[in-house]
Amino acid sequence: MTSPRPPDGLSGATEVPFAIAARRLAYRAAYVVLGVWWFVRRPHTRGVKLIVRDGDDVLFVRHTYGRRAAWELPGGGLKHGEAPLDAARREAEEELGLRIDAWTAGGQIVATDRATAHLSCFTAVYDHRPLRVDRGEIAEVRWAPQDAPPQPLGPHATEILCLPGVRRVGSPAQEPPVGG
Repeated sequence: MTSPRPPDGLSGATEVPFAIAARRLAYRAAYVVLGVWWFVRRPHTRGVKLIVRDGDDVLFVRHTYGRRAAWELPGGGLKHGEAPLDAARREAEEELGLRIDAWTAGGQIVATDRATAHLSCFTAVYDHRPLRVDRGEIAEVRWAPQDAPPQPLGPHATEILCLPGVRRVGSPAQEPPVGG
């Protein structure tokens, strides 16, 4: 039986108010500037990626900046002194409007594009509260089976979905929940 949840996409996404359009432009400009800085400095950064599940489906997002056609997992960078679990909670609330306390550690990857990003991955079960998507940062959301994700899939999402601790919530390879 399929769980009730909000439809894919974003309601009202055909008309983008000026304030949201301005934020999207700012995100794109910041991404370009950061791209140059990452290329020159090759920094080591830390971030989180979130795997929000509803049964066998996973929530994917398309950002309004960067590789805008690629589907990724929600997430973001850690603030100075912030623990990865706290960043996962913050990013879920900022990007998706979800307040999730019970996250399970799903593993880590090291992504080496222009910078070296150490990404901690966390999984959680969707509790069917309405999504309040940040339309300035997120262009579209989509639920899809983990084994048949939307295409094109971003490189980080591809690698993260292959982590043993991310394959299925409750699988024998899972670590116990953290925080809760």
